[in-house]
Amino acid sequence: MAKKKLRKMLGDVNAPCTVALMRLIDTQSKRTIRNWCIDYAEAKILPIFEKHCPDDPRPRNALQAARDYLDGKVKFPVVKNIILNECHAAARELDANPVAQAAARACGQASAVVHTLTHSLGLYFYGAAAIAYDRVGLDESAEVYNQIAEEVCADMTAALRAVAVEDEPNPVKINWNC
Repeated sequence: MAKKKLRKMLGDVNAPCTVALMRLIDTQSKRTIRNWCIDYAEAKILPIFEKHCPDDPRPRNALQAARDYLDGKVKFPVVKNIILNECHAAARELDANPVAQAAARACGQASAVVHTLTHSLGLYFYGAAAIAYDRVGLDESAEVYNQIAEEVCADMTAALRAVAVEDEPNPVKINWNC
């Protein structure tokens, strides 16, 4: 019997929860969105990666580099190099471990929000896959994975609401292209 092909990302860009998340993102500043993504990845996604790959510091390095960039400690080319040549490289090497691969991709997306805010959705889509595959394994139904993706979207939305600035004077202007 052929092995079921796993989706690299979970979630639906047109789902009400995703649309609500995008609308909430649109009300916040770049700084709020960037910090929220990095914080979320560090709290919820990085532990999944490190559980599966405890000796691989690359996703952690990418998140720290993004934070250092926001704090003015490094220039963007340094962060870009770490994201592309460390974090995304880790993901490319992990075809045999879809959980860790999705987690590495999610951390890369969270780090990349310092460049382009639309990567915040990448954090959701890859993060949902990492969380779902870690929670229930690799052989569940699409319905189970979709339910977990919706839970992750709700959790991300709640996490952003918790740090959201009410009536933010400088909300972002994102062209979601989706």
